[in-house]
Amino acid sequence: MARYEEITIDKGSDIAIELHLNDDDGSVKDLSGHTAAAKMKKSYNSDSDGTFAFAAVISEPATQGIVTLVMSNTVTDTIKAGRYVFDCEISHNDSDGNPMVERILEGRIHVTPSVT
Repeated sequence: MARYEEITIDKGSDIAIELHLNDDDGSVKDLSGHTAAAKMKKSYNSDSDGTFAFAAVISEPATQGIVTLVMSNTVTDTIKAGRYVFDCEISHNDSDGNPMVERILEGRIHVTPSVT
């Protein structure tokens, strides 16, 4: 089950959210062979025009279990102030080559307005 978080983003600012992942037994999750993706949108039913993607980067070495979600100030500046929903997923192929997707984080994002 994904962890739930509420995050605040300042419109027009660069953001980086670092996620440290652990397995159920508490050990650091090995992300070797994994990819990550994260998006936010106004509501779960919003069309793709209102979707903002994070760059989801798995830090090296992947055995450290760190995913960083990044969005530049040029992107956050285009987002209207308000509340949004988001999630982050990691994926890999199992030993049989089948794609496996795991949602690791979900929640709400509050985008605060900017004067400058």
